[in-house]
Amino acid sequence: MFEVDVVKRGPLKGMNPVVTLGAAVVMVFTLLAGTLATETLASTLREMRAAVTPFLAWYYVALVAFLLAFVVWLGMGRYKNVRLGGDDERPEFTTLPWLAMLFAAGTGVGLLFWSIAEPILHFSDNPFVEEGATPQAAITAMRLTYFHWGLTAWGIFASVAIALAYFAYRRGLPLTLRSVFYPLIGHRIHGISGHAVDIFAVVATVVGVATTLGLGAQQMGTGLSELFGWEQSQRSQLIVIALVTIAATASVASGVRRGVRRLSELNIWLSLVLLAFFLVLGPTWTLFGYLFQSTGEYLQNFLAHSFWTGVDGHDEWHAQWTVFYWGWWLAWSPFVGMFIARISRGRTLREFVFGVLLMPTLFNFVYIAALGGTAIEMELAGRDGIAGAVEQDVTVALYRTLEVLAPLEWMGVVASAVATLLIAVYFITSADSGTLVINTIMSSGNPHPPMVHRVIWGLGIGFLTAVLVVAGGVGTLQDAVIAAALPFSFVLIVMTWGMVQGLREERVAPRPGRKQRLSAEPWTGADSEAEL
Repeated sequence: MFEVDVVKRGPLKGMNPVVTLGAAVVMVFTLLAGTLATETLASTLREMRAAVTPFLAWYYVALVAFLLAFVVWLGMGRYKNVRLGGDDERPEFTTLPWLAMLFAAGTGVGLLFWSIAEPILHFSDNPFVEEGATPQAAITAMRLTYFHWGLTAWGIFASVAIALAYFAYRRGLPLTLRSVFYPLIGHRIHGISGHAVDIFAVVATVVGVATTLGLGAQQMGTGLSELFGWEQSQRSQLIVIALVTIAATASVASGVRRGVRRLSELNIWLSLVLLAFFLVLGPTWTLFGYLFQSTGEYLQNFLAHSFWTGVDGHDEWHAQWTVFYWGWWLAWSPFVGMFIARISRGRTLREFVFGVLLMPTLFNFVYIAALGGTAIEMELAGRDGIAGAVEQDVTVALYRTLEVLAPLEWMGVVASAVATLLIAVYFITSADSGTLVINTIMSSGNPHPPMVHRVIWGLGIGFLTAVLVVAGGVGTLQDAVIAAALPFSFVLIVMTWGMVQGLREERVAPRPGRKQRLSAEPWTGADSEAEL
């Protein structure tokens, strides 16, 4: 049905030359600009963001609301029983392992970075309360954080994942974004249009991964400063980026499934340990109160927030928070989407949609309630120090809260060490998985892309992260991700139309499925025991 557009020999063997070289040109240009003209790159990204923000203020709002509605329609409409695979095929993974992997996809460096910092910043000041640092401001802060990490974000990820899985597993096309356009342009997906789509996807993913790694590097630098007294500086952040890049590149090059699997399992256990620390030592019952009341207010205000554009005099806050988050999730969507697609073979659209939308959202809500709620409750109780510290440096949010929370100094040190280790492990697995996804796209859907290209792109992402951090830290990272997400957002719009056209050929109620293939471990990029 299709031909794979890859080179058979030479330095680009196994790769699509147009996509690989096109994405490489963008990458090299950005690296040179950031290295030779750091201030120019930062100012250019800042000016670009300022120029497009009035457009994005309504465009991103409308787009992400549409994507969420589209995904819900897929899960509840006439095609809800269509399988992501053959009619007779049952899910590759049983329900509990599948949900566990969705939990893993829903956590990461970004959640650890913002689960305290964002609620605390909204607690001090947000557009929806007249006075900050009050009980009402606390609930509003949690509600706003839930909005940015809730159903809308997972609607974006699910829209990409469901399209990738449908055309790869049901139509037999490569696991790349171009395949989604097959119903619209047919075999022309192997031409310039398909190449452009995949280049956009690669660039958006690179910048999305670099943004997340940049945030993680700054937070790890703070953690090492807290634990060992290291100087908290840009130099220490660059050292962290270099070490983690080397570790992640070695991992993605080795193809060792057991090692990466154990890192993924370690992520889950460390996340649960940190969560338990806050639930046990924090105001436990109050945290459950935050969880339930904030969830209720989130649901009650969901439509109003979903279509709020800040034109009522709060456009600056809206651009700083909501526009940034929607851009970040759009740029991150090819990576998360491909991960989710690879673990969802055999699911019906209904199972897929409600699993992907609800389970990670619930996990995020619990995590934010435990960490962010603890920090807010401490501020309300008069145990000051967290809000002021976060306003000066958002990277200290987690560590300052642990310091105030721990009844004994040694407990705070242990908790900080666990948190730093968790950030490091997420850092490595995010870089590892991101590199694999990028190379999968550039190799026309090959789950085992050539090792040399994994190494090159693993190092390249590390260099880009370092360049963006040097160019201006968090602000430049935010500017970069918004700029990268804009062209890819147009791809997503057409993608939904391609999905609709593909589904028009489907029967409404396929037969029950049966298992047809052994389970794989998709986060490692290996589908057989050959790479053990």
